[in-house]
Amino acid sequence: MALAEITERMRAAEARAGRQAGSVRLIAVSKIQPGDRVEAVLDQGHRRFGENYVQEAGTKWPAWKARYPGVELHMIGPLQTNKAKVAVELFDVIHSVDRPSLAESLAKLAGSRGKSPDLFIQVNTGEEPQKAGILPAQADDFIAACRMMDLPVQGLMCIPPEDEHPAPHFTLLAAIAARNGLSGLSMGMSADFETAIEHGATHIRVGSAIFGARSAASVRR
Repeated sequence: MALAEITERMRAAEARAGRQAGSVRLIAVSKIQPGDRVEAVLDQGHRRFGENYVQEAGTKWPAWKARYPGVELHMIGPLQTNKAKVAVELFDVIHSVDRPSLAESLAKLAGSRGKSPDLFIQVNTGEEPQKAGILPAQADDFIAACRMMDLPVQGLMCIPPEDEHPAPHFTLLAAIAARNGLSGLSMGMSADFETAIEHGATHIRVGSAIFGARSAASVRR
């Protein structure tokens, strides 16, 4: 599915929800994608991309950023604390702040650097034990703690359980954001981004629907 078609579907979803055209930002998830596919999307003028792995992003994006001015790189995968220093240098936005130790590390780095990437807090809306993220009942306190550390929290992120309808999870995330005065909602992927837009998403994360399915060879890193 082409970038143009995804954009058209985004605009249609915005219209159905009574939202302003262009109010949703599309993050093209380029993790483990062949370079020629990523460059094809860059050549079409898209400049907002998401990566899951710090090491992979570090091997390819510095060169692309030099060739394509205006690239905005988003970290959307789990971030190990010991890779936080590299991540804050490489990424413009981090969507996966999911625990106090990572928040503390990011705060120290922000203090030493004098700046920080924009941050989203990941909420485990399904309370899945195998999945990262702050539990909904702990989200208010964690948001407050991040603010006390002067971290630039822009919003919240979630990944709903695969076997459940995503709408209730999007509604929950939006409610937590609203009561904490946060405007950013990073939610919705290739299979459910239109539902996410209808529930207030400001950022959607779409990979395979733009780039095509990853080959078995590319997945075996």
